[in-house]
Amino acid sequence: MAAILCSRPVLLAALLAVAALGLSACGKGGGAEPAPGRGDRAVAKVDGAAIWASDVKREAVAQGLIGEGEPLDVSSDLFHRVLEEVVDQRLLAAEAIKRKLDKDPAAQRRLAAARERVLGDMLVESVVSDAVNDNAVRSLYQEQLKLAKRSEEIHARQIVTATAPEAEAVKKLLASGAAFETLALEKSIDPATRFNGGDLGYFTVDVMPEAYAAALKTAKTGQIVGPFPVAGGFAVLKVEDRREEQPIALEAARPQIVRFLTYDQIRDLLEKLRGRAKVEVMVKSDGPGQAIPPADAPKAAPAAPATAPPPAAPPKGAKK
Repeated sequence: MAAILCSRPVLLAALLAVAALGLSACGKGGGAEPAPGRGDRAVAKVDGAAIWASDVKREAVAQGLIGEGEPLDVSSDLFHRVLEEVVDQRLLAAEAIKRKLDKDPAAQRRLAAARERVLGDMLVESVVSDAVNDNAVRSLYQEQLKLAKRSEEIHARQIVTATAPEAEAVKKLLASGAAFETLALEKSIDPATRFNGGDLGYFTVDVMPEAYAAALKTAKTGQIVGPFPVAGGFAVLKVEDRREEQPIALEAARPQIVRFLTYDQIRDLLEKLRGRAKVEVMVKSDGPGQAIPPADAPKAAPAAPATAPPPAAPPKGAKK
């Protein structure tokens, strides 16, 4: 669930491979590597160190190829493509260690920063998974239902004609027992509703043009309303039903609720952590839009000293 709100940049691929190499090195001589989690399985080996299905899935999530928690079949083309990339990462990381690049101070800082991001993500995932559960989602959904103010919904059909006399003729045919849906197909000039019997579906009057809202304000179920002028002609309406506005279903609201609860948990966690820590910012902000050059950017060359302009030529005839 944390992945819904917390999109982080993809970590250095070599970091995961370095960590895996370090773990495998510690385990040499101790038999087969234990699976990282229940149901996990080794899908490849690089110089004897296992690559697990979870490693491949994690990389696929990091690249945005699948969502958090989505399955990834080990026999699929996508799995095998990502597996090849993970193998390449493992090989690159092993070569980097062989060349002692991991001992470089700059590499140590980057690895430490990546480790902090991983640990931070794991903490957030742990806190969110404990708090954002089905009970919490249902509780917030019910709370919002109680607070929501519902309007009235109207289900209506329409026939739109080009002129008022045509609309009056339609109304007379309806009064004589003609079917509204049939007349909509035969007489209406509105392309959006003509072929579905003039059906406008359920709506609240605030989303309709003012002429519709005024005509339907006091209309009762089954009543024929109009004709009245609308954009492009004249409308005759039939009120099929009036009901209280239906709330959004829980499953439709669930993604938004999960995002809210996740954000709320992260915000509370950070507020508590900042409240316990002593944070001192030692640089001032220049305000939005000010670009900050990287620390290793070359220094700007000093500006050349201003030189006086050459003297103007003396006017003709002046003594030198």
